[in-house]
Amino acid sequence: MKIIITGSTGMIGSLVLTGCLNSPKTTEVISLVRRQTGQRHKKLTEIVIEDFENYDKQDNLFNDIKVAFFCLGAYTGQVSDGLFKKITVNYAVEFAKTLEKNSPRATLCLLSGAGADRMEKSKTSFARYKGMAENQISNLNLKFYSFRPAYIYPVKQRKEPNFGYRILRVSYPLLKIFGKRYSITSIELAEAMFNVGLNGADKEILENQDILKYEHIKT
Repeated sequence: MKIIITGSTGMIGSLVLTGCLNSPKTTEVISLVRRQTGQRHKKLTEIVIEDFENYDKQDNLFNDIKVAFFCLGAYTGQVSDGLFKKITVNYAVEFAKTLEKNSPRATLCLLSGAGADRMEKSKTSFARYKGMAENQISNLNLKFYSFRPAYIYPVKQRKEPNFGYRILRVSYPLLKIFGKRYSITSIELAEAMFNVGLNGADKEILENQDILKYEHIKT
């Protein structure tokens, strides 16, 4: 099967990409990136995208796609509110619309987040914009799954984006005690996204505890 992914340089996207490349079920993986990464694999084609809101010149990349993963995102506070909305809503929706146009039978997996508000009334921009993206994509003619992880524990050591994430990393053992609603590891999330992309799920919106059910499914 042919897969397309964006956000493959991020914490989750990079793990999803690895799963795609290692799977015997995939024949080609197209990764849409801001700049070349230098990664090489016989299945991998990297395409630099200048404008994630306009794929007019790259329509052909979305032909015959079986599964698509949208893992592109930004942390709240790292960019302006306008740019955060553009990345979270506009980029995701345009990716989905182009997929629908060229591969209407494809499956789309969206990396959303806990608290995404489909009423679009939240005072928190993260929740409101994630809800907007989910709503607009859900109205398209695609098999669509939205992943809403809670705190994602980065298995691979990284530089945390802010003080809050540094605190959460230290607090992770405590979060685990409170159960499956409050945390997930980066590997668990990526494996679940890959498995659902290939095999589907029993609901469109997957909260943290739902995501964990799909981690160990054999593909």
